[in-house]
Amino acid sequence: MFFCSVTCFFNDWDVKLGLLGAIQVSVMVIHDLPLFNPPLWKTIGSLAAVPFSPYMTDGLGRRFSVFFGAAVMIIAAVLQTASQSVQMFIVSRFIIGFGLGFATNAAPLLVTELAYPSQRGVLTSMYNSLGLTNTRLTLANQTYGTFHVPNSWAWRIPSALQGLPSVIQVCLIWFVPESPRWLVNQGREAEALRILAYYHANGNERDALVEYEFEEIKEAIKFDREVSKNVGWSSLFKTVGNRKRMRIITAIACFSQWSGNGLLSYCMWSAPYDVPNHENDDLTVDLNKVFNAIGITSPSTQLLIVRNASGSSSIDLHTLGTALCDKAGRRPLFLISAFGMLITWTLQTACFAVDTIHHDIKAGYAVIAMIFLYSSFYTIAFTPLVVSYTVEILPFALRAKGFTYWNFIICISLIFNQYVNPIAFAALGWKYYLVYVFWIAFEAVFLWFYVVETKNRTLEETAALFDGEDAMAQISEKAAAMAGLGGPPDNARTSEERRLGEETPISQCA
Repeated sequence: MFFCSVTCFFNDWDVKLGLLGAIQVSVMVIHDLPLFNPPLWKTIGSLAAVPFSPYMTDGLGRRFSVFFGAAVMIIAAVLQTASQSVQMFIVSRFIIGFGLGFATNAAPLLVTELAYPSQRGVLTSMYNSLGLTNTRLTLANQTYGTFHVPNSWAWRIPSALQGLPSVIQVCLIWFVPESPRWLVNQGREAEALRILAYYHANGNERDALVEYEFEEIKEAIKFDREVSKNVGWSSLFKTVGNRKRMRIITAIACFSQWSGNGLLSYCMWSAPYDVPNHENDDLTVDLNKVFNAIGITSPSTQLLIVRNASGSSSIDLHTLGTALCDKAGRRPLFLISAFGMLITWTLQTACFAVDTIHHDIKAGYAVIAMIFLYSSFYTIAFTPLVVSYTVEILPFALRAKGFTYWNFIICISLIFNQYVNPIAFAALGWKYYLVYVFWIAFEAVFLWFYVVETKNRTLEETAALFDGEDAMAQISEKAAAMAGLGGPPDNARTSEERRLGEETPISQCA
């Protein structure tokens, strides 16, 4: 689990923890260079990997793709640390994004396809949550520590440290098994059975759960092949079930970046930096004014407070969301998140307007409070669930391509945030917040009508939900018959189901 989750280090490292802020400031101040938007080049690198990553993940395996991506990112981190020019730095950022595209495409698939059935939801949700938690706990202050280094090591040290997660992955890859579902698809059924038995039944290949899982995997892959003989990109939209999947995947990918969090990241994380000869007064929420009014005038102290306060609250909430994903369910968490964001963002907009128009410092205090409340509601669902929900609703044959499509939408959304938000915010000020009030309201309505509950189901049953009850029943019944069972074994159920003594198969659970 930890092995795969460190892939997330790169995603959160320079987006929210200030690596690129420190790098940009250092480069500008020390070398008198213009802004060159490093995050964009990593995003472009990730986009460049889109045509290739699913084919490597499906063709050479989940484990090899993670290894390849990690190796590429190590090379890029070394190149970035040794950069002697902006051009060299930009190339390194592109290569980091390219390697990240392969690693992030395969790592969550490996987690979800290896996990014990009743633990899959929590473990896959932990992929995103644990990665961000480890980053924030261990690295949140490393750019703060190097911020005052009076030479290029202010950015070279963080650049070198970002290669550490990939080094860990390259070292541990030899101890990680391949996905049993991928092995079955490659005709290596005996190897897949051994892995299932070792990790799900202490090596007992005759265990009822292992036999049922093994047969269900074979039936699901056989069903996918019958439905679509040639699985290409167009297969994502060919059937009614796949179009339902892609509608939800597209939506939650956009929602994860366009719920106002992109605008807050731009305003919050750039505000504390004091960059010589670069006036940004019209492009911030002016949190500095609030900090100054309460006696916190040091830019570095403001930076430390914002990073640690937001990091601590988000860690608590996405951990809670991970723990509740199987108890409360995916749908309730998404709805609590959406309606909570709508309320807090609306209040934040009103307070921001009062602060801007009337220069009321109390309204400024309320803005900060609403930012943290909003972030809490966002984090409780969108941090743990956007990855786990996406991969679990996709059938095996489409899982790599579907998740690559999800990453592609994320990249496009990030580019929008990097370019549209600053321009729109500069032109409209607090009124631009109103756009997100209406957008988040749309999100809440969409999630209410289209998000399907997936808790208490096996991975194959979850994916088959969108193809109709007949398809789901066909897979479960054939798997049970082949395994010599009347239904899924008791240890394939969740602990809550066993406690309640339910006798219905998982395929009939809501």
